[in-house]
Amino acid sequence: MSAAATTGVIVQMRIDSSRLPGKALLPLAGTTLAGAVMRRLRGITADAYILATDAAGAQALGPVAAAFGFSVFAGPKYDVLARFVMAAGVFDLDRVVRATGDNPFVSVPLAELALDESDASGADYVGLAGMPVGMGVEVVRAEALVIADSSTTSAFDREHVCPYLYGHPDEFLVSQPGCPDTYHNPQARVTVDTGVDYRRAMAIFADLGDEPSDDAILSWLRDERKDG
Repeated sequence: MSAAATTGVIVQMRIDSSRLPGKALLPLAGTTLAGAVMRRLRGITADAYILATDAAGAQALGPVAAAFGFSVFAGPKYDVLARFVMAAGVFDLDRVVRATGDNPFVSVPLAELALDESDASGADYVGLAGMPVGMGVEVVRAEALVIADSSTTSAFDREHVCPYLYGHPDEFLVSQPGCPDTYHNPQARVTVDTGVDYRRAMAIFADLGDEPSDDAILSWLRDERKDG
């Protein structure tokens, strides 16, 4: 990846959720789930920070995005792949750090490792493996997203953005290295998808403060596993 390449953090988010209705605006860590996610993502080195949502999300989440320095892009509600391609085009991005609005404990150090791997390998797709669910991001060349957008009609591919890329290693250069040993705990989860997840997130923030370090989060998860 060229040193002049433009990198943007794009976080996908909507206000409706079948498993946890309205979760993006649920109170968390002195803000909302959406705010906690964006606050964390601001630690990643990038040229642009973008909330990619739909029309309803843009209206409801716009003030939260502004508070944390995110631009807002409204695109298709269900075709998230197209939403990313459109947002990358509008902001003239060469590379996208894909994040989701479920993850208030995303790891900035792991994101930086993924960006370093993207620089070193020139991969179309980079995704570290083995960390707790909810701590990772994906780093993708915008051009690869454009190709995926024009190639797949699968609803699954279009909802989840990146499966077409790593599902076609004959077409794309894919890098999926293991995370550092200190992070390895694939059975753990810090994503917020259900009420149980939300209560766990509240407990973590209550114990560790509003902006916990990765080390503190990993230690909390190890203790939870022992207690469980």
